[in-house]
Amino acid sequence: MLNSKKNRIILYVSAFVVIALILFAILKDNSQSASLQEIRTLIASKMVKKAVLANEILYFYSTDGDIYKIGRSQIKPEMLRSVKIEVSHSSQIIIVLLLLVLFLGLGSLLYRWWQKHSLHVKTPRSKETLSPQMQEEDQTFTPSRSNVKFSDIGGVGEVKEELEEIIDFLKNPLRYHNFGARMPRGVLLVGPPGVGKTMIAKAVASEAEVPFFYQSGASFVQIYVGMGAKRVHALFNAAKKSAPSIIFIDEIDAVGKKRDGTRNDEREATLNQLLTEMDGFEESSGVVVVAATNNIEVMDSALLRAGRFDRRIFVELPTPREREAIVGKYLKNIPNNIKPEEIGAMSTGFSGAALAAFVNEAALLSLRQNDLHVTSQHFQAVKEKVMFGKRRIPLLNQEQKRYRARYQAGKALVATWFDMPFEKITLTSDTMQPPISQPLLRHEIVARIQMYLAGMASCDLAFNEHATNAASDIQEARQLVADMIETYAMGSSLIPDTSEKPLMLDTLYAETKKLLSGKEELLEAIENVLMEYESISKALVKKIVNDFL
Repeated sequence: MLNSKKNRIILYVSAFVVIALILFAILKDNSQSASLQEIRTLIASKMVKKAVLANEILYFYSTDGDIYKIGRSQIKPEMLRSVKIEVSHSSQIIIVLLLLVLFLGLGSLLYRWWQKHSLHVKTPRSKETLSPQMQEEDQTFTPSRSNVKFSDIGGVGEVKEELEEIIDFLKNPLRYHNFGARMPRGVLLVGPPGVGKTMIAKAVASEAEVPFFYQSGASFVQIYVGMGAKRVHALFNAAKKSAPSIIFIDEIDAVGKKRDGTRNDEREATLNQLLTEMDGFEESSGVVVVAATNNIEVMDSALLRAGRFDRRIFVELPTPREREAIVGKYLKNIPNNIKPEEIGAMSTGFSGAALAAFVNEAALLSLRQNDLHVTSQHFQAVKEKVMFGKRRIPLLNQEQKRYRARYQAGKALVATWFDMPFEKITLTSDTMQPPISQPLLRHEIVARIQMYLAGMASCDLAFNEHATNAASDIQEARQLVADMIETYAMGSSLIPDTSEKPLMLDTLYAETKKLLSGKEELLEAIENVLMEYESISKALVKKIVNDFL
């Protein structure tokens, strides 16, 4: 960058020197003044090659190369009868053009200098010394003040409770420091797209009344090695200067993916810089990093360890009551003749963003039809339109909902029966994957396989058939059986026998059906909770099991 600037300066100087030399050559008068008698002698001796009239001055070019000048008023016309006379104006035009170019160039340089000086005055730097590249990066990050409140967001009661400590810490940091407590440096919001993770982060900044720095994880992914790391450093630098403040990094998995050994210098340098910045929070009190991801499984373990993103908040798809609250917010300023619970009941599997689109489409339809109010008929008419492009699994009709509730009830019961670690199971999630803690014993892997097969087994027992949603669980079960036989030597022999895999899978499926047989009332109780609330916690499943046993 410095070489480019140096070359540009040399080019400008060279251009000005060339123009100045041309002007000097044109403006320099090489002629010598002559008297009237000397001109008469030149003409009489026929030594005049030509005469040029320019600005009332006659220039006589002699055959020996000399140039003589004399005022036009001194020469009588009859003296010039034998002399060829030319009239010249071109030199004046060239001079004017060159002078114009010269002045415009100087004016442009002066304007650029003034503009740079003005920017420097308006953007005061801190006392710490930064490189020119870092100063340019630092200027790109400006904080904003969020005007989103938790009261503007529906269905985030549990999330709000988790974040109230963060808000209080940002408002009263001394209270925590004096007590010797340290708040989490990073908060990771995990959940599917459209559930309002960005809105939640803005609400935290607004409630705490602190500056809000927003960046997408993809914005740190640069072509040139080192540029992403510089952007990370510049972002944290700007946040420290505005502390207390919040940094929100959306889609952080774009920069925080697991390091798998394949060479990617730029991404690893950026991730390393992010880890370093988060480790340096002891000296930067009042900065909290909030990040969001849809896929926590792909994130690097170093980023998730305690001391960095050590608080995780799972933002699930809204429940029926949460959907009612969200719809009520969106209908607040729209003339309507409908109860929010009606919309909540017909929008199973909708995220907050999908509900916003749902309400908006119904309002647009009402306007197109010149109706005075939005009614349930408008919502019914646009439901299919909102559903286009979305996964069909979460958007369930009543029969699909019943099958899914029984499927998830079977998985919840088996997972609880074997005391597998999970918080809750929802009606709209495809799979339930409890966290893996190595090493796994054989009976733990078997229990995991039976959990994956439990949904299909419970549907086969209740309806004598199962649905396509079992595909991913069946694939997981097959993979675990293959690993047991081929990788872990947990089959009947230490030598892998591929013919043993279908036999083991069929045996475990039969054992799962036997485990669920005779527990129809228990499965039905869990199913009823899922039908009403669309989710059930492990604690509640345990209570139901204990009540029946």
